[in-house]
Amino acid sequence: MASTPDSTAPSLPLSTNKDNITHVSSKIAELNESRSELLGRIQSLKQDLQGWRSKLDTQVKVYRDELSDLKKTLNVEVEQLRTEFQDLRTTLQQQQEDVTASLRNLGLQDVSDVKQDQWQETKIEEIIKEKKPVLPEEDNNGRGAEN
Repeated sequence: MASTPDSTAPSLPLSTNKDNITHVSSKIAELNESRSELLGRIQSLKQDLQGWRSKLDTQVKVYRDELSDLKKTLNVEVEQLRTEFQDLRTTLQQQQEDVTASLRNLGLQDVSDVKQDQWQETKIEEIIKEKKPVLPEEDNNGRGAEN
């Protein structure tokens, strides 16, 4: 019986070593497969992120262009209104001068009318002097935004 344990002792470690090697090899294969899956997922996520960024950049550019166009349109319309207001002011001043001249010719103008006319003209001039665009254009043209 003493010879049997000696002969079995060396074969047990060989068998265990083979099992260990097989077990380690299978674990390495699983880890490599898992690593490959993870790398594939990461690559997919990177591509998704790049696609999302590209779409977002495009959308931001479209919105900026639209906003720029709206600013330009608004500034053009404001300038048109200013021009119309200036024309109206000129017409009203002419009419006021005509009425004042007519009243003088008739000798009917009152001192209080003159003071009221001067106050109105001062207010109109203050409004006209505030010529600033509602929104600054992209190149800003040296003008600031209106309050």
